[in-house]
Amino acid sequence: MGSHELVDRYFAACSSGDADAVTACFHDDAVVYDTNHPPVRGAAAIGEFYAKARSRWEGAVWRVDTFVDGPEHCASEWSMEAPSAAAVLRGSEHYEIRDGLIAEIRQYWTFRRESPATGLQGFDYEADPRFWTPTRGEKNA
Repeated sequence: MGSHELVDRYFAACSSGDADAVTACFHDDAVVYDTNHPPVRGAAAIGEFYAKARSRWEGAVWRVDTFVDGPEHCASEWSMEAPSAAAVLRGSEHYEIRDGLIAEIRQYWTFRRESPATGLQGFDYEADPRFWTPTRGEKNA
């Protein structure tokens, strides 16, 4: 399985809320670094973290919008539809892949409770077919 397929599997597992499916995407000693909270360390803890995140966001769905592939290092831009917040959150992740599993993620996104929708200021996501938007539905590219 290539890195793109692995990241797609990880996002699908996060969207399902299945902690075991998320855990299966990571090395036992994996770590997720994030701009909004302390690191999450260990595959099982990462699985539980994303199961709780999906529950907290009441059915969140994550999507890979763009992907830069590489065998050991890759990156994605993603969107998360959060029905409970009526918002789309956007961010970027940089991955380190080891032996076909995720060893590290560095996540860049900003959470603002007063305005949870996030993304690049001034970027026209609606006009760019690479990105999922609520009005268009599935991305066109």
